[in-house]
Amino acid sequence: MSDWGDQWPEMRQEAHFGDRVVTCFQHRPLSLYALLHEAFKSNPTGEALVCGPERLRYDELIKQSSQLATGLARRGVKAGDRVAMLLGNRNEFVVTLFALAHLGAIAVPISIREQAPGLAYMLSHCAAVMVVHEADLSPLLPSAVDAPALHHRVAMAACEGSELFASLLEDGVVPPIHEVAEEDTAVILYTSGTTGRPKGAMLTHLGIVHSSLHYQIAMDLKASDASIAAVPLSHVTGLIALITTLTLVAGKLVIMPSFKAADFLMLAEREGMTHTLMVPAMYNLCLLQSDFDQYNLSRWRIGAFGGAPMPVATIERLAHSVPSLMLMNCYGSTESTSPSTIMPSGQTAAHNDSVGLPLVYAEIRIMDDNGREVPPNVLGEIWIKGPHVVPGYWDNLEATQANFTGGFWRSGDIGSMDAQGYVKVVDRKKDMINRGGYKIFTIEVENALYAHPTVQECAVVSKPCPVLGERVHAFVMLKTADAVEDELREFCLTRLSDYKVPESFTFSTTPLPRNANGKLVKKEMRDQLLKSLSSINKAF
Repeated sequence: MSDWGDQWPEMRQEAHFGDRVVTCFQHRPLSLYALLHEAFKSNPTGEALVCGPERLRYDELIKQSSQLATGLARRGVKAGDRVAMLLGNRNEFVVTLFALAHLGAIAVPISIREQAPGLAYMLSHCAAVMVVHEADLSPLLPSAVDAPALHHRVAMAACEGSELFASLLEDGVVPPIHEVAEEDTAVILYTSGTTGRPKGAMLTHLGIVHSSLHYQIAMDLKASDASIAAVPLSHVTGLIALITTLTLVAGKLVIMPSFKAADFLMLAEREGMTHTLMVPAMYNLCLLQSDFDQYNLSRWRIGAFGGAPMPVATIERLAHSVPSLMLMNCYGSTESTSPSTIMPSGQTAAHNDSVGLPLVYAEIRIMDDNGREVPPNVLGEIWIKGPHVVPGYWDNLEATQANFTGGFWRSGDIGSMDAQGYVKVVDRKKDMINRGGYKIFTIEVENALYAHPTVQECAVVSKPCPVLGERVHAFVMLKTADAVEDELREFCLTRLSDYKVPESFTFSTTPLPRNANGKLVKKEMRDQLLKSLSSINKAF
């Protein structure tokens, strides 16, 4: 267990998921629905959700979720059933999540950017009995042949073939709250599937409660806190770091249907934002607003981030413009129900190359390719264990056995941990470049490029080479058109070993491709590079 100080409640060892023995909070809510029930009891008239002109108090949120649970039950939804949520960021997402928890049904949030083939696979694979969806996404829904278990379609607005969401908000006898076991699956989140079929990570009530409690205590969150959800609620960050954590503390969650820096700043001032968790690119886009310093952000005290390193220039500008803001790096994943490490308050500057300490209940080991633990400060694969780690993937024993060993999830991330427990993440295993036997971690090259004043954003990928196997290629978005390849190479040579310096570049004046969660999509860039190389070869 890491040294987080003495602010933590009592802990104990518990056996879960068969053969796992993990550290747990001794006193805790026992389910996802319990988070809402406790928030209602402690702060019934406090604001729970804000989205555009719609505002819901906790007593209104629990009433709507109970009404929806009634309508769902009357349509046959019961404990253990899977219900897909193809919804954007809106209050109804949260209402649906808790209505399903009320019944003991399993929520399956899916990104609204998912296309028809992936959607058909997920709905069929988990045997969803219902999909609650945005009306304009109706054409993407699979046929009865492709998803035979899908008996009900519910839309946010009128559309052919789907029942209207509002018609499910029924009064009458509310079904009893289903008593779940902590190890039961509460949510299935499908991973991106960039290396094959997406895998459905089974988030349990135990994991959701533990992750929410850790966010609360590490960030000292209270009912007086207000957060903005600017990332997709269908992603593990939006779901856990924002929805369930703010519900746990009975705070206010302001939901943005889509992120726009100017709108974010306006909402932050108007709603008295104290906390949020975003990717670094979002912070940078806010700072690029010409009127950034004119907004009153004095209540903003927690700026959590993850998914990518925070450029030093962004950290310095935020420290100057928002002196009340405490930046806290977080490292997590779907399989770990969001966080596995968090930077303790006030330690970002002293450990700016780290993603923080393991959670108080998380066990992290750095392992070599032979499954042996390496010494402090030596690179290896990050393995993670704890009550927050999912027990496996839905109906996919092969993937579960391949990715879990002795209760540890093998993350696929390369990193190290020092003697004090601070964790560094240097790259994804699949993103590491092997140039003639020399291993190159792309994040190191990207950090060197970010130090150049004309680089807005960058991503480094491997370029196939018949001689060395792979070479270093950089995609770069420039702030101006002034930089040239030779200048950037010379700049990198002052910071990197010569074999790590990019040998070729792709320049852009528009943002690099990102997924719905704001992370750079290197696979798309690698595919673009391979396509351009293929075109050149054909020309000769």
